[in-house]
Amino acid sequence: MLPRSALANKGVRRQLRLRHGHVQILGRDVSTSLILLALTEFIVLMGALYLAGSLGLAADAAAPSGATANLNITMFVFASANLLGLLSMGLYRQGVSHGLSSLLLRVGAGLILGAGALAIVFYLMPSLALARSELLLAFAISIVGLLATRLIGLRLLDQRAFKRRVLVLGAGRNADLLNEIRPRGDRNPFELVGFVPGEGETTQVDAQRVVKPELPLAQYAQINLVDDVVIALDDARGGFPFDELIACKMTGIDVMEIPDFFEREAGVLKLDNLRPSKMIFSRGFRQSFYRDVAKRQLDIITTLALLFVAWPFMLLTALGILIESRGRGSILFRQTRVGQFGRHFTLLKFRSMVMDAESDGVARWAQEEDPRITRFGRFMRKVRLDELPQLFNVLRGDMSFVGPRPERPIFVRQLTEHLPHYQHRHWVKPGLTGWAQINYPYGASQKDALEKLQYDLYYVKNQSMSLDLLTIAQTVEVVLLGRGSR
Repeated sequence: MLPRSALANKGVRRQLRLRHGHVQILGRDVSTSLILLALTEFIVLMGALYLAGSLGLAADAAAPSGATANLNITMFVFASANLLGLLSMGLYRQGVSHGLSSLLLRVGAGLILGAGALAIVFYLMPSLALARSELLLAFAISIVGLLATRLIGLRLLDQRAFKRRVLVLGAGRNADLLNEIRPRGDRNPFELVGFVPGEGETTQVDAQRVVKPELPLAQYAQINLVDDVVIALDDARGGFPFDELIACKMTGIDVMEIPDFFEREAGVLKLDNLRPSKMIFSRGFRQSFYRDVAKRQLDIITTLALLFVAWPFMLLTALGILIESRGRGSILFRQTRVGQFGRHFTLLKFRSMVMDAESDGVARWAQEEDPRITRFGRFMRKVRLDELPQLFNVLRGDMSFVGPRPERPIFVRQLTEHLPHYQHRHWVKPGLTGWAQINYPYGASQKDALEKLQYDLYYVKNQSMSLDLLTIAQTVEVVLLGRGSR
């Protein structure tokens, strides 16, 4: 005999509507609205070069017969390089501001990065190169097209038709955590239908958002066009509606626990409701010999490439430290940090503080307007020049290019005592950059350490080559815009 919820829904079909969902790409959930935006901008970039190239070919009656074929390939390369530049400037990152000035800055910087990548491609494959005038025209058209796409397209994507409609099962402390997701950025990532309180649960959410369906949960969800049912009960042992939730799944509604919802929407492993069993039985938190070998190769290639570009800046930085200190004191700063499996190693940085900055023997985090930081040191920290010697830590194998930031042993001991699961961030090598660094500003307190730990654990759970490459690409924005420096 069918359960009551199934009988209530027998013969009921979900209404058709335009739905915003998620697609698995390289092991990550990517929203369909983001994919649609990226595809639209890819077409805009190709169209910009096509228009500029067509005008150039029309003006040159003696153009070779293969010029059109080369133009088609160049269009694809042009769009790909510039899309990577836009990605590097955080334009596909959730929570990024889409104000006009910020948008213009990021689009312009992204196209400059794309131009640099194109210069390398055209040097290696001169047959794809176009005249400088055509490229300049293409970039001018691209700026107009991308700004129009962002200003108009994002408003369209912000319509209800493109939002996931979320119904929360629970109205207590766990359910209230969802309010931490919704204010991020200029756009709300989902539309909250309401909270359904569990049996005997104390309501802690806005009372106006509480709903008490008289219909079975699955039928109520169908009528209200719900896409996701998020289980956020404080205590599910009293009355877990198994039959109702199975009925939801069988009618095309996604059912997930609140930690999974936070992972998908915010890219964090929320510690407030993370059960140890969730860490043990989830598909993440795995190590692979082949992934480790590939990651090490990526570390070496990326580090050598960056050293090839950065060595003149490293020499100038060393000279700047010598001039400011008048030849007194060291250029490099060495400090013991905690690495993979809790092993200690010596971290290298350019010295940005006065000598004997902790002469009293008390370890301190760097603060805003820290008096220990020198004038040139403040500039180095702003543009991350002080971090460049860590490239040798990566080559030596103490660190990886991507991973949690290494902390001092004394801070690790303090944070391990106060923060749950802090020690688990040491299962992987620390990194020069990391998932927490591109998603959260500089941390200088235990509260900040907790927030960053949630991003670090997300990385430890979901580590992959694709996540490393995404992190490396978005680190460009952090460096160029000085986001989170101190």
